[in-house]
Amino acid sequence: MRAVTGSGRRDRVPPHPDLSEIGLQQVLDALVDPVRRRIVAELYAAGEDLACGTIELPVSKSTATHHFHVLREAGLIRQHYAGTSRMNTLRREEFEERFPGLLRAVVTAHARG
Repeated sequence: MRAVTGSGRRDRVPPHPDLSEIGLQQVLDALVDPVRRRIVAELYAAGEDLACGTIELPVSKSTATHHFHVLREAGLIRQHYAGTSRMNTLRREEFEERFPGLLRAVVTAHARG
């Protein structure tokens, strides 16, 4: 959903859920897919914002967009634009407060295969 500002310009920042409204089941459902775990692991390792296109994924661009959407809806990432690039940020600190140790455990398990 895109909000229209007073000037008529469309806001390019997608809506992000409040983590207090996100349940563990929704997070686990998002993390069950190996492509989404890969995205989370790369963002976790990078420690900075990454553009969608900089994360190599074994799926089409439209499927990758779907995966990023699922992660955003589950509260795992924030997205914003920098020029024409859609940037992704892992909500690491917020997530650690809501679900202590979960991200680290998921990333560690993903790295082990």
